[in-house]
Amino acid sequence: MLETRFKIALLVAVIAFTSFAAVPALRVFFKGVAPPPEDPNLPTTPVTVEASSRRSDQPVKEEMVLIAAGPFIRGTTAGGFDEQPMSAVDLDSFLIDRSEVTNYQYQQFIEATGHRRAAPPARYARNLMRMSGVNQPVVYVSWDDADAYCRWKGKRLPTEAEWEKAMRGTDGRLFPWGNDQDPLASNQGLSKDGFEVAAPVGAFKKDVSPYGVADGAGNVMEWVADWYAEVAYRLPDLRNPKGPEFGTFKVLRGGGYTSQGSDIRITSRSKMVPDFRDETIGFRCAVSGDRKGGSVTVTGGAKVTGNQNNRG
Repeated sequence: MLETRFKIALLVAVIAFTSFAAVPALRVFFKGVAPPPEDPNLPTTPVTVEASSRRSDQPVKEEMVLIAAGPFIRGTTAGGFDEQPMSAVDLDSFLIDRSEVTNYQYQQFIEATGHRRAAPPARYARNLMRMSGVNQPVVYVSWDDADAYCRWKGKRLPTEAEWEKAMRGTDGRLFPWGNDQDPLASNQGLSKDGFEVAAPVGAFKKDVSPYGVADGAGNVMEWVADWYAEVAYRLPDLRNPKGPEFGTFKVLRGGGYTSQGSDIRITSRSKMVPDFRDETIGFRCAVSGDRKGGSVTVTGGAKVTGNQNNRG
């Protein structure tokens, strides 16, 4: 009898333990420069992104935002060791997706290429059904999945520096909306914002950068191109930096719907092994500014032309 009770107790313990396998604890290792001249290409009035209906089946419009060449302030003295020093970094022009890649957009990629679907690597997926809306950001994608999608679109993942400039602008602000924390400004943890998981992209009107790029401080964390280095900001390359050539971890940028406190700061840097997949990680794509053409709508009416199967 005692042995039977012991076996039952052990089974209950195992079930209880495995129920936490998807808990964010294993997800991610989180961890005085004069401002450059004001970017003349920044909008003169605040840019807002219209809130999406939570149950809308109409896919959001794919748009890219043009980020003009020039300097911006990278890093902050208010952050951790890997966010310092604060310095002026100069970037060539580039385009970046206004919104995170959605489930609808990623499904088109799967159907066209036969790439594996966005799903957890194991049976643990507490919120999978609640995060399958057409306009919610795609999650459970590895770095390689994200890279493959961007290449299929004729794009690439943004560099870490490009992501930070697109979300921060040129004035050194700590959040897309300014320098003050606001628990209701983005889809973040411990806030009563109406979303228990990822929201439809662009649902938070304050979580929009000076350039009009949405969801930098919330919703899902995003893969970028760079390998992670704790001392990356201390390297001398201050023009179009691309991080170290090799590494163990890829960089994740931005806050997610479970992020709290300093983790939603635009300068905050995270890292994870590139084959990791989780319900809090998505991505968006970028294009170098010298690309010519017109299949993707760009802010201001310009167009980017690209063969969707172009891997260049």
